[in-house]
Amino acid sequence: MTEQLPPIIAPTLPTNSVEATNLMIHYYRAEMTRMNAWRARLDLTSNWAITVVAGLLSVSLSNPSAHHGLILFAMLIILLMLFVEGRRYRFYDVYRMRIRQFERHYFGQFFQADPQGGPEPWLVMLAQDLRHPKFRISLALALRRRLRRNYIWMFLILLLAWMVKIGSPDLQAGAALDPMRSVETIVGHASIGSVAGWIVVVAVVCFYGALGAASLRGKDRGADEVHV
Repeated sequence: MTEQLPPIIAPTLPTNSVEATNLMIHYYRAEMTRMNAWRARLDLTSNWAITVVAGLLSVSLSNPSAHHGLILFAMLIILLMLFVEGRRYRFYDVYRMRIRQFERHYFGQFFQADPQGGPEPWLVMLAQDLRHPKFRISLALALRRRLRRNYIWMFLILLLAWMVKIGSPDLQAGAALDPMRSVETIVGHASIGSVAGWIVVVAVVCFYGALGAASLRGKDRGADEVHV
């Protein structure tokens, strides 16, 4: 004889103001927890990027036998970390928007001396976002934000270290110390194997030109708002 399971009772919606308030409180705490989790992931990615920059720079600049290509390799790693952080930032931006809706339209309305009445379209928008969640910003915008606020400084430090590495013969093994070195000599130090130095220099210049254009392109809407 099989045991019959109790019927499944579907959850009911709040029927009074007390239940509705409790629902809003628990929902706000849940969204805040998710936002903080994604914010911690952003910090973790940035910390790893800084660690990689510091580690590879210490190896490259402290050892004359270290090739300057090590710094170029660090640039590629930081670029990869930037893409990872850009993807994480898109998720973080979704939950940050929901929290901001509470702060702007619920708590802000509550603390107003003369609350405005009428319909609340932000609740409709929030309900639609819960039913059909989607990213609010593109990956390109997320990359530009993280590049402009964090990663551009790491890239600039790497560029400076690379210029010091190829411009100072005493930092490269087998290079003669010559204070009056010419531009041709410095460009020659930038060679990687069979790749000529001028090709490497042009590639680095194009890469940083693209980074500069991306970091300066456009301006975030709501520039007076606080963004991460």
